[in-house]
Amino acid sequence: MLSSFTAPRQVKIGDAAAFVGTTPRAIRHYHEIGLLPEPVRGGDGRRRYGYEDMIRLLWIRRMADAGIALDDIRDAFSDRASADTDTDGGDGDGDGDGDGDGDGIAGTLERLEETLLTREAELRRQRTAVQRMRTEGSRMGLLSEFVTSRLKGLPEGSLRQADLDSLLVTERIFGPLGAAVQAGRFIALATHPDLREESDRVDAAEEALDDTIAADDPRVAQVAAERHAFEKALHAAIEHSGLAASDDALFDSWDTVQPATADEGEDEADQSSGGAQKTMSAFEAVGKMPYDFSPARLRCMELAEELAAQESTAP
Repeated sequence: MLSSFTAPRQVKIGDAAAFVGTTPRAIRHYHEIGLLPEPVRGGDGRRRYGYEDMIRLLWIRRMADAGIALDDIRDAFSDRASADTDTDGGDGDGDGDGDGDGDGIAGTLERLEETLLTREAELRRQRTAVQRMRTEGSRMGLLSEFVTSRLKGLPEGSLRQADLDSLLVTERIFGPLGAAVQAGRFIALATHPDLREESDRVDAAEEALDDTIAADDPRVAQVAAERHAFEKALHAAIEHSGLAASDDALFDSWDTVQPATADEGEDEADQSSGGAQKTMSAFEAVGKMPYDFSPARLRCMELAEELAAQESTAP
């Protein structure tokens, strides 16, 4: 879709902070307390952040938004085997001063009430997020309920961490609806072992197109053809299983959820995790989220898109 725009392999701290929805100061603090490993620095001496760094920052942001203390987040990352351990949420921090400043007691009480309402809403959102983390598992529970509700019923362990990483990124860019639609892909892979095996094979072939491979190497076109064939097979499986029809239902259900969210200002279905973060355009996201793709791999992606376009326009 955006093959004419090349995503950076690494980004500076300002772009990393903008994509994640935090500040450079917060990221520096994560480094200081050992929550985020110090990244490599470029020739200008500035920090550079790659894909894995951004994934970790996104999870940190979601956990912090859920009210989990930074020390607890750090402990969770230090022991990946216990990543789904129940982590106690912290307290909400609405910092209203409630000073009258000459407005009189009425103005002071009004501002105090607004502050308390904000803190109450934040505590409710955090409590909902913690409850969902206990029910769904730490990582999955940090995704929106609109997304995780579609994943219910899958065999335990059938979703991989990379699947959840992709859903996290998609939700950040396109919102819960986009991630819920993408979830259909992972449902198909989780329920079709042959497709999962072929997906792993094609992914490995694409990853092998590193910087040692020229963009015009014949292997690039071969892998692009394999990717196109796999995507056709996956789409056929999605159609046959009825997942495509459920995608249509997602749009209808989203239309019913959205007005309630706008009217109430704090809807648990969509604000339970990460709802306070602003989404961004796909173009903005491509410029801020780094992917370490070689020229050969980028060319492979372009060729696969061209094959799909040619097939869709064929009589």
